[in-house]
Amino acid sequence: MENELFEREPIHRAYLKMAVPVVLSMVVQLIYNMVDTYFIALTGNTDLIAGVSVCAPLFTLMLAFGDIFGLGGSSVISRLLGCGSREDARRLSIFCLYGAAVFGVAVSFVMMVFRGPILVFLGADGASMSYASGYYSWIVMGAAFIIFSLVPTNLLRAVGSPNASMMASVIGAAVNMVLDPVFIFGLGMGAAGAAIATVIGYVCSDAFSVWFIWKKCPLMSLDVRKLRIFRPELAAILAIGLPASVTNFMQTLGMTITNRSLLPYGNESIAVMGIVLKVVNIAALVIVGLAFGGQPLMGYTYGAGNMTRFRSVLKFALQMVCGCGAVIAGILALIAPVMVGVFIRDEALIAQGAVMLRLQMPSMVLMGIGLVMICSFQSTGKGIPALLLSICRQGVVYAAVMAVMSAMFGYTGVISAQLVTDLVTTVIAWILFRFFLVS
Repeated sequence: MENELFEREPIHRAYLKMAVPVVLSMVVQLIYNMVDTYFIALTGNTDLIAGVSVCAPLFTLMLAFGDIFGLGGSSVISRLLGCGSREDARRLSIFCLYGAAVFGVAVSFVMMVFRGPILVFLGADGASMSYASGYYSWIVMGAAFIIFSLVPTNLLRAVGSPNASMMASVIGAAVNMVLDPVFIFGLGMGAAGAAIATVIGYVCSDAFSVWFIWKKCPLMSLDVRKLRIFRPELAAILAIGLPASVTNFMQTLGMTITNRSLLPYGNESIAVMGIVLKVVNIAALVIVGLAFGGQPLMGYTYGAGNMTRFRSVLKFALQMVCGCGAVIAGILALIAPVMVGVFIRDEALIAQGAVMLRLQMPSMVLMGIGLVMICSFQSTGKGIPALLLSICRQGVVYAAVMAVMSAMFGYTGVISAQLVTDLVTTVIAWILFRFFLVS
């Protein structure tokens, strides 16, 4: 079945069969994020909202750690399946699953030990510190479950089971949405309650993934007795996984830079930006789903040596991502005050948020181009350009642009920095693509 999908299905059908479940799972995550933000905003406490907002980078940090094994493993496994090495692909899935679980426990321990310094670095201050600390503690204690979740969802797509990957995400998000009001309001736990609901959701998602792999996925395994990996295989996983991890780590750094740059303008600005970035995810998550949903197809065709089909997949990916990104971004820009007003009642803050949101929207198409380029590098095992591009958008380039823009234009420069960064990053992406993938 997976051979038919990867090798002979028309490009647009094969790509959509792989990408649509990813997009749907992203939409479910989006709905959860919006509901989560809505419940937190209902408290009317801007310090609480700011406390949760400064902890938002924790998620991207943990997703970054999960990507080491999830995206790194899926890239190698999809190429192995493309060249017919099924047993090797199955064996590597065991390493990725158990490796992520053990790594997650270690991350939880280290982040609890250094909780205080990390919270200060994230931008928590006296007013928001207690809320941030409660949220942080529960999220970090559940780090192993969050990090592990990235592995089966990525590997299931790589072996041709995108619907199972989607179901795992849907289950986790649904549990989150149901439990959020219970813990936040019913039990009066506030920010800590939101974190507990999130962790329980990931536990349920992981449980479904493990069940599916155990019972219904012959191309993957949980048999620890067959856990074996050779140095070249580990190097191949890390060559893609580490750059993929850096992509999410840079998002963590980027959000931290943004929050710290907004500190001089008060907790209200941080709270509003936190809400705006949730709305930005409406476009961003769909774009991410469309870009990375086709990654297993790229990896398989590249591993099979079918470069004509590979180039067709890449072309279709760019068309889909740019077209959908432009439409969604345009709609959100038009209704920006309405979207921000769902979470904030103060008219001045709504106006402030609408400006922030509109300045983010042109970046969506530019981000999509960069994501497809990163996806193509990861799929073909080209770790260096993937790493270089990963550190640009919300890392080195963003930090440099933020420093210049904030110094020259103050608050306006801070909220405009992402757009300028994306213009620069798109140019860099095109140069890397021409050098590494176009002969």
